[in-house]
Amino acid sequence: MINWRTALLPPALAIVFAMLLSSVALLISGANPLEAFATMGAQLFHGNTAVSTVNLAIVYYLAGLAAAVGFQMNVFNIGVEGQYRFAAVVAAIVGGWMQLPPVLHVIAILVVAVASGALYALLPALLKVYRGVSEVITTIMLNSIVFGIVAFLINPEQFGVLHGNNLSTEEIAPSGRIPGIPLGEAGTLFGFVVIAVALGYGYWFMLNRTRFGFELKASGESKTAAAAGGVSAKKMTLAAMLISGGVAGLVAMPELLGRDYVYAMTATQGYGFTGLAVALLGRNHPAGIAFGALLWAFLDRSAVSLESIGIPSEIATIMQGTIVLSVVVAYEIVRRADLAAEQRRVGRAGNGRPASVAEGGAV
Repeated sequence: MINWRTALLPPALAIVFAMLLSSVALLISGANPLEAFATMGAQLFHGNTAVSTVNLAIVYYLAGLAAAVGFQMNVFNIGVEGQYRFAAVVAAIVGGWMQLPPVLHVIAILVVAVASGALYALLPALLKVYRGVSEVITTIMLNSIVFGIVAFLINPEQFGVLHGNNLSTEEIAPSGRIPGIPLGEAGTLFGFVVIAVALGYGYWFMLNRTRFGFELKASGESKTAAAAGGVSAKKMTLAAMLISGGVAGLVAMPELLGRDYVYAMTATQGYGFTGLAVALLGRNHPAGIAFGALLWAFLDRSAVSLESIGIPSEIATIMQGTIVLSVVVAYEIVRRADLAAEQRRVGRAGNGRPASVAEGGAV
């Protein structure tokens, strides 16, 4: 049963605290906080900003789901960044090379992306399971290595093509693209939103309606207790890392198959790190992750409007960082308050028992 106070109150407190701290920063710089927040809100209704925000949120949502799978097993998969970039360049190369019918072409690219992301997560998973090496260390190193891998693969002597001054993969044929959803003057929504929603539902169903999901959460709560119940913690850790890597492989697909059709050296980076914050803000719940992704995307897209009134756009970054820090504190405060309230209820129930019951049932 969901405790809605525990689920909703901490993010709300975190957002309020972030706004208060950002207001202090704005006042120190001589700006009007109300004007700044109003400008950011108004930006959402200018041009295609709203659709652009949702499109960015789709990418953040996929990154958040990838991180959340690891969090369920108490695995901190910082490597979402490296996994999605490795999967993106491999999928772009294979997708540009293949010639298949429309639907099959898209499916093949997505399969390659998922497999590539899982493959890049395999090494830290094996080191974690069989050698006890921290996944934080190995994934951070692999995040650095992926820069070299991408540069090597996009080199003109390998699979790269020079377009003006920019290096990229071969362009994916129209048969390998996912059509967008036109919304008139508001812009075009990524068609990948349908797949993102399906993934979110699949993630929820896996955790709450399958034996595997139960064992995954049980192992994350207590490996010892899970082992006593016949659940292999090593197996669950390996599975969580591979699933997390597979989902991470899809992070760049909305842009690759819905807008860019190539993967270039100048492709946007940092989605994986944002996904960690989004998963934390959403408490690893698919609906919460969606909210966190939309909030993060809104702050990113609306930040540019602050410069029009002479306020540095970095104020949005301050808000994002403050939200991440304060949501951790808020969850802990609410958790302790709920625990104390539960203990008081138990104490009152115990004090109200008949004497014969309190004394062990003696007559």
